[in-house]
Amino acid sequence: MIDPQLLREDPDRVRRSQQKRGASVEAVDTALAADAQRRAAISAFEALRAEQNVHSKLVAKAPKEEKQALVAQAQELAARVKAAQAEAQAAEDAFTAAMRAIDNVVIDGVPEGGEDDFVVLREVGTPRAFNFEPRDHADLGEALGMIDLARGAKVGGSRFYYLKGWGARLELALMQMALDTAIKAGFIPMITPTLVRPEVMDGTGFLGAHSDEIYYLPADDLYLVGTSEVALAGYHADEIIDLTAGPIRYAGWSSCYRREAGSYGKDTKGILRVHQFNKLEAFVYADPATAEAEHERILAWEEQLLQACELAYRVIDVAAGDLGSSAARKFDCEAWVPSQQRYRELTSTSNCTTFQARRLSIRSRGEAGTSPVATLNGTLATTRWLVAIIETHQQEDGSIRVPAALVPYLGTDLIPAQSV
Repeated sequence: MIDPQLLREDPDRVRRSQQKRGASVEAVDTALAADAQRRAAISAFEALRAEQNVHSKLVAKAPKEEKQALVAQAQELAARVKAAQAEAQAAEDAFTAAMRAIDNVVIDGVPEGGEDDFVVLREVGTPRAFNFEPRDHADLGEALGMIDLARGAKVGGSRFYYLKGWGARLELALMQMALDTAIKAGFIPMITPTLVRPEVMDGTGFLGAHSDEIYYLPADDLYLVGTSEVALAGYHADEIIDLTAGPIRYAGWSSCYRREAGSYGKDTKGILRVHQFNKLEAFVYADPATAEAEHERILAWEEQLLQACELAYRVIDVAAGDLGSSAARKFDCEAWVPSQQRYRELTSTSNCTTFQARRLSIRSRGEAGTSPVATLNGTLATTRWLVAIIETHQQEDGSIRVPAALVPYLGTDLIPAQSV
């Protein structure tokens, strides 16, 4: 939820943000009207309650012969106070609903437009030139016994898979390398719940336009997470946290689940777009004044890991219409996938400013009292990385060269060509 003070003091900024996103500008006026009604209803309620307090003192001091009439007046006044309180609560609820219809205010400089309107900030490394015809990760992974798509579909349906042998070992090696990198950077490792309550899923902003992506268990009223960001955001819900020593950084390792609604026919081969995968997610609680600098730090850690995997990639500044409701700015790192001759997203890092913290009531204490913190998130490693690693480092004989940074974790510098 955005800052109500910003809405009142600079509604044009909020309107510009909504317009940049391609979202409803009218939602801003609706929220302003709801805010005015809410404040009027609260004022009316408080005035009646003050009158009630004064009247109560009169009743207490009144002579016996006057009490009966004053008590009757008190009862009438109590009914009016109760009705005014109900009106104030209804106005409060309407205001909250109106505010939740407004997306986070984008940071200055975020590109305008939709999915294809991103800005490339830089390209790092050169896509590998092959002197043989490279195979895609699915064919190569199945030939090496690393990936089993057929049995994944047999057991779970389309977009499910097994990682086995070197495939399972490679993912675990990647995740452990990323976790070690995160720990050295001051992150606290976490293994998080993958089922969360509706108020936590909603608090992070995932039950908006893309709620059809989320698996829901109605019998339990629980949601399966698509990222450990959700559980990590909920970890400090309704708390006052201490940021005097600097940001609190968590690295959450979990399985993730996405329905991939609307992706029919897209990336059906292999493990690029699947229903279940593993991910190590960075999640940071920070002072809002330092959030943009922290965002750049998360991006730098992501790039460090991509470089450790010896991948060519580019960094893009995601356009406003493709941010999602919670993010005020998002940077994606897209690695080169040889079989597709294009860059594909491997990491994403978002600065959510105070949007999620306001919804989840997460605050820190400062000289002026308590105030919402900023939250940020970013991908440190995920199953999808195997696509780029396998394809980029394949050899002509069908083996896969292991990036030097992964060798200590995998125990070999070459995944052999023979099936296992």
